[in-house]
Amino acid sequence: MGSSSSSYAPKAIYLDVDGKVQKVVFSRHCSPCDIKELLCSSSNIPRNTAIMMVDPEGALVSIDPTMPTNSPNSLYKVVPLSTGQLGEKEDMFQNVLSQVADQFSRAFRINELKTEVTNRLAMLEKRVELEGLKVVEIEKCKNDLKKLRDEMTSRGGGRVNCPCKYNFSDDGKKVTPRRDVPNYPKYTLSQETVEALKKPTFDVWHWEHNEMLSCLEYMYHDLGLVKEFNMNPITLKRWLLAIQENYRNNPFHNFRHCFCVSQMMYGMIHLCNLQEKLTLTDMGILMTAAVCHDLDHPGYNNTYQINARTELAVRYNDISPLENHHCAVAFQILSLPECNIFANVDPEAFKQIRQAIITLILATDMARHGEILDSFKHKVDNFDFTNEEHVTCLKMVLIKCCDISNEVRPTEVAEPWVDCLLEEYFMQSDREKSEGLPVAPFMDRDKVTKPTAQIGFIKFVLIPMFETVMKLFPQIEEIMVQPLRDSRDHYEELKQIDDAMTEGSSFVIKFRKDFKNLD
Repeated sequence: MGSSSSSYAPKAIYLDVDGKVQKVVFSRHCSPCDIKELLCSSSNIPRNTAIMMVDPEGALVSIDPTMPTNSPNSLYKVVPLSTGQLGEKEDMFQNVLSQVADQFSRAFRINELKTEVTNRLAMLEKRVELEGLKVVEIEKCKNDLKKLRDEMTSRGGGRVNCPCKYNFSDDGKKVTPRRDVPNYPKYTLSQETVEALKKPTFDVWHWEHNEMLSCLEYMYHDLGLVKEFNMNPITLKRWLLAIQENYRNNPFHNFRHCFCVSQMMYGMIHLCNLQEKLTLTDMGILMTAAVCHDLDHPGYNNTYQINARTELAVRYNDISPLENHHCAVAFQILSLPECNIFANVDPEAFKQIRQAIITLILATDMARHGEILDSFKHKVDNFDFTNEEHVTCLKMVLIKCCDISNEVRPTEVAEPWVDCLLEEYFMQSDREKSEGLPVAPFMDRDKVTKPTAQIGFIKFVLIPMFETVMKLFPQIEEIMVQPLRDSRDHYEELKQIDDAMTEGSSFVIKFRKDFKNLD
């Protein structure tokens, strides 16, 4: 009870007010503001004046209910604060407040800044696109003027145009991309994808067409080809769209195959360090030939074209009709100003680039396989990267490797391609049978199996060619040659299983017949 009563006892302090002792009594539960007012009135100081209290030694005493008591012999003194002191404190307080407010303002403005940056980027992209469209329109006008001049010259000379039965312009209905403005979505490639693109193990089945277009676009930028040939980025997009739309939806020879071959070329460039050995022009020729190498493939090979006497075979005199057609479509696309990625290249340099691309695409005709590989074998032991003939031969072999490189990839990536190829083969052999044309055994659905289709091709075509390239680039053995050997072994095992099952089936049938005869 005693301690409880003492907590309610008032508190008293003694002040020096104009030399007189002034006793001030207040409750222990008063607020600091109430105590300050009491001190002001006791010291004859106007209310609401900023004050401080000091002991006889000049030390500050806190003004609150917990302040220490004193005696009449040790008086406290109440001192009003000067304007200067008050102003400094207010300035400090205002400064702290403004800093806090500034921090809050910055925090709340982050989203606004993000939105502003995004909007500005979108505006810049739109401007770049519009500038690109202007360039395209200018090129179109130049092209129209050139055509008009040629027409006027032709009329002035009294020449008569001779109509050709096989008019190539009839084939160009799809050449101009259907989408006038390149609008496939942008994909920011992850670092994992960027690294995977450089390897033969890349899984080409996981990507949609728009994603493959973005990957191809990235390859051209990454290799420095856009800068080297001063390509308009909008034109590169248009060209890639035109390429994609001029690959047919065949089971095998389609746009995914184009991407597959181009990605393998990009991978071999990195794996073999070709950037250190060949020129950027060579890089551009290799990549562009890979992208264009099967354009507008009809799904029926050269043998069919020649035997059926198709328009392509007649036009190209039975000499690599498909490969010549791929070249023609490629350069018909490049002849369009809006799709000409080489528009800023010197005309003389373009002639050389054009000839080099044609040479590489024509090299993909398997009828020339032995000839090209023999030529490379004679050069590889004393290969000279400064010798133009040697380099051209290497580029021909590289595009051949990439064109038929599916078995280099992991089994789960490679095997679906075998199914696609056999489906296309069977479509052709069925048509050949219906038209009374010769049928190749390896394409006949009644005679071929997956193992028999692959074993001979891997043993006698793929492994000898890649092992020859390995002499020049030993680093490909583990990543490219060994998977081919493993694939050969895999299909040989499958063939042994098939043979055993066939032999078992034959034995069962013979046993049943013999048993029936005994009855």
